[in-house]
Amino acid sequence: MKKVIVTGSSGFIGKALTKKLYELNYEVIKLNSKTGDISDFSTFSKFDFTDINHIYHLAGKTFVPDSWENPLEFYKINAEGTLNILELCRKYKIELTYISAYVYGHQDFMPISEDVVVRPNNPYAHSKYIAEQLCEFYAYEYGVKVSVIRPFNVFGVGQNEKFLIPHIIKQALLEDNIKVKDLTPKRDYIYIDDLIDAIILTKHSKNNYNVYNIGSGYSISVKEIIDVVQEILDISKPINCENSFRINEISDVVANISRANLELNWFPQYSFIDGIREILKYEKEKYNGEV
Repeated sequence: MKKVIVTGSSGFIGKALTKKLYELNYEVIKLNSKTGDISDFSTFSKFDFTDINHIYHLAGKTFVPDSWENPLEFYKINAEGTLNILELCRKYKIELTYISAYVYGHQDFMPISEDVVVRPNNPYAHSKYIAEQLCEFYAYEYGVKVSVIRPFNVFGVGQNEKFLIPHIIKQALLEDNIKVKDLTPKRDYIYIDDLIDAIILTKHSKNNYNVYNIGSGYSISVKEIIDVVQEILDISKPINCENSFRINEISDVVANISRANLELNWFPQYSFIDGIREILKYEKEKYNGEV
C-alpha cells in the first residue's frame, strides 16, 4: 500500500484530501495541531519516515484578517513549519506537494500566470511566499522534488463559517437579511473537489520544481455570489452592505490555469453554480427544520 503524510489533516482542505486518498487506497499518516507544532522539529521524532514516498503539506495559519493582528504566528507556522517539512524531505528523500495560497497581490493584468512578479499584500500571503522560496531552494540545491499549488479562492462543503461563502449561505438559510462588508470585490473561486484532484495529480509532475495556479479562470463578485445563492434557494432577502474595506483590498482576481491544464491534464469539473448547489444540499440537511 502507498504511504503518504498529510499535514494539516484536520483542516478544510486536509480533511477532503485525506478522504480522497483513502478512497484511492493510500495509507495516510495524519499530522495536525493535535499531534504537535510543526514549527518545532522535535514534533516529528515520534514518527517513522523511512517508508513515506510523499508529503502533502497543508498545515498552517490561514485567515487573512488574523495575519494582520498576529503576523509573528503566521511566519512561525507557515515559513518555519515548511522549512521543517523540507528538512524531512531532504533527509528521507521524500517528494513534497506544498499547498501555498494567492501570493500575487495587486496585478495590472488578468488572468494572472505563475510567471508574474509576486507581490504579497498581507502577512499571510507573504509567509506563504517565503515558504515557497524555501521549497524552491531545497528543490534546486538539495534535489527535493517539490510541487507548489497556488489555490485561488477555495470553497466547498465543510468550510468554516468565518469565510465569505459559508457566511452568506448561513444567512440566506437562517436570517431575515444578508449582511456583508463589501459587495464589489471579485475573486476566482475553485471548488474543493477540483482542488483535491489537482493536488493528487502533482505526484505525476515531471520537473523537480513546479508551481501551479489552481482556479476556475473567471471571477465572481460578492454581489453575484449572493444572487446565485438566492436564485438557487428561490428567495429574495434584503442585502445590507457596510461598505467597509479590508486593508490592501484587491478589486479583482482571475487565475491563468493553462500550466495545470497542460502539465497535469487538470481541468475544473465544477462550475461555480454546481459548487454552490452541492454546499446548499449539505447545509439544508444540516439545518433541517431550521430552514
